[in-house]
Amino acid sequence: MNMQEGLEFLEAKGKGKNSKFAIFQAKDVYHFTSDSILLANFIQAKKGDNVADFCAGCGVVGFQFLCNNFEISTLTLIELQTELIQLAEKTIEYNHLKNVKVINTSLQEYANENYREKFDIILCNPPYERGGFAKEKYHIAICRKEITICFDEIVQIASKKLKYGGKFVLCHKVERLAEVIYTLHKYGIEPKKLQFIKGKVEEKPYLFLMEGRKGGKIALDVLKDVLNMKKN
Repeated sequence: MNMQEGLEFLEAKGKGKNSKFAIFQAKDVYHFTSDSILLANFIQAKKGDNVADFCAGCGVVGFQFLCNNFEISTLTLIELQTELIQLAEKTIEYNHLKNVKVINTSLQEYANENYREKFDIILCNPPYERGGFAKEKYHIAICRKEITICFDEIVQIASKKLKYGGKFVLCHKVERLAEVIYTLHKYGIEPKKLQFIKGKVEEKPYLFLMEGRKGGKIALDVLKDVLNMKKN
């Protein structure tokens, strides 16, 4: 695939020590949305944490999270599409990042690796929609729709790869909130923090951010809604 690449810049939020770095994008493959940035800014890591970005795409969630939390130990990006992983590799090289690893495989294949309970935090901006890809190009459709993996599979794999007490942090469409909570419970991850995102003050939320804790106690903190004027 012949990609038209460009550079965009991510800026640190919170305690990040790396104020800005560049990320490679290609709009003809799949361009990240504001959902990814909202997710990466939702929580903070502790020094020395090992972090993964599931369904990473070009790595925008993971790279923004690293930008915000530069004292994490490692960042691992897992993505099925080779073209998107190649963009992530260019970002790593361009910014001289030493603690980032990319894995070009499906999450199902990654789940079969021997080691478990590796990560302190797993971030995931999953495919939001069910069903076929209709008129969309396949490489774009599998980023948006549950064609190659479903949410149940993602949570099951996250539960295997999280340390006890580790965090699974995701965004999803509001209409699937009940399903998300049910699925997290199913695999031993307790919802701990919830925040709704609105495009306008008078509108209903269209998105939510959630932090779940593997083996956590029952206690859900619902945060104030966020107004996202860059909804896309």
